Amino acid sequence: MFTLLLILLVLDAALLTTVVLLQSGTGGGLAAMGGGAGPSTDSLFGSRQATTLLTRASWWTGGIFLVISLLMSVISSRSATPESILRNGLQAPPAPVSAPVPNPLQQAPAGTPAQGASPSSAPATKTPAPK
Repeated sequence: MFTLLLILLVLDAALLTTVVLLQSGTGGGLAAMGGGAGPSTDSLFGSRQATTLLTRASWWTGGIFLVISLLMSVISSRSATPESILRNGLQAPPAPVSAPVPNPLQQAPAGTPAQGASPSSAPATKTPAPK
């Protein structure tokens, strides 16, 4: 539903943009507002023009844009309501993933070879030969 409304909103926005850009301007812009005995309402807002198809289309597409935007806002706010922790119940903490890994930087206890050292790499001690 949300995706359909989003597609309609984008299409309506493209149509609204096209309709507004196709309309002719109402006057000379800021240059028409200054000078003389003061601006009249005709120079501020433009003179009253006959309602054309483009004017009606801009009002309708603008209204449709606002309605779709409001609907999308209501739909998105309902799906994002926070839930209470008490309704979900208490959950046990997660179990540890693996056994603790020994730290290779710690010294090995006396009498055991160091980490990573093999018995063949330990220094060889010579025993005295029998006489």
